[in-house]
Amino acid sequence: MAHKNSFRVLGMMSGTSLDGLDLALCDFERKGDFWSYRLIRAGYQNYSPELRTELATAISLGAPELMELDARYGAWLGKQAIDFLDTEAASLDAIASHGHTVHHRPHMGFTFQLGSPQNIALSSGLPAIGDFRSGDIALGGQGAPLVPIGDRLLFGKYAYCLNLGGIANISFERGGERVAFDIGIANMLLNHLVKPLDLHYDAEGSLARSGQINVGYLQALDALPYYKKPYPKSTGYEWFEETIIPLTRNFPDKPENLLRTAVQHIANQIAIQIHKVGKGAPGEVLVTGGGALNVFLIELLRDQLDPNFQVVIPDRELIDYKEAIVFGFLGALRLCNQHNVLASVTGASRNSCSGILCLP
Repeated sequence: MAHKNSFRVLGMMSGTSLDGLDLALCDFERKGDFWSYRLIRAGYQNYSPELRTELATAISLGAPELMELDARYGAWLGKQAIDFLDTEAASLDAIASHGHTVHHRPHMGFTFQLGSPQNIALSSGLPAIGDFRSGDIALGGQGAPLVPIGDRLLFGKYAYCLNLGGIANISFERGGERVAFDIGIANMLLNHLVKPLDLHYDAEGSLARSGQINVGYLQALDALPYYKKPYPKSTGYEWFEETIIPLTRNFPDKPENLLRTAVQHIANQIAIQIHKVGKGAPGEVLVTGGGALNVFLIELLRDQLDPNFQVVIPDRELIDYKEAIVFGFLGALRLCNQHNVLASVTGASRNSCSGILCLP
């Protein structure tokens, strides 16, 4: 398909927050070196409590059980795709699926996203692209973040693109190269802290707003070694499970106080990094991901940032579906054999065209 200049792709994204599956059906058009997109339709599929539990605990599974879940979850993804597409399936070039990250260990040379693209293809009857991260790790990269290629080619008018998902990450241009890295923890911690209240998330940060800062907990979070590491760097659920959860247990307190502290910590670390990388280059900061809907977090972030950095909250569709849109775009780039992973972002030995294409 390298000769084509337009592609219709369904992007599917399951993030570390374990909220559910995002789906974005898009047209992508190439004119010379410039790309544009049109979001045709977007949707969301909640995880059942059983599937959410399976995904959350998959990190502890042995190899046979993990492979079985990989195939079964892939088939489930294919069914969600075909149900969502309905009559539009016939015009689709491919499904591009991020999968659900279970193991992300670039220092050990591997990463693993649940949701076999071959099972997606067979379940949906459509070409499917998945496993976008492994190729970059084989080239010595972090395999993450992947969204910055979309930030550069689709959202390049913004100086900084900040995503507030389970993990907070940022991308920007420096010296003609795209640079990006995971700043640190975000919604993954906030969602964990509301579990005792039988909630999935703190709507608009209202519980956090009602709490008081636990000074010891804030100091312990701000002192985590990850924040002092130079980029390129990435992190994931393992860091949260092995480092942040045990640390949190050391500071028993009311959920709203822990939430207030965690939100302050997140705003602190994001502002520190934006000031560090944006020294002398202020501009608009596009904020997407679920954290963009946390009104209290955004207020704290604006308070922490120099006024020369303008925090931009876009429309709800882009907040919710930007990552699914960009994974659709990664699929379009894969179909035309164009680089979709940037070495300047991941630390790999070279740029690459990543993703495994599976036919039904």
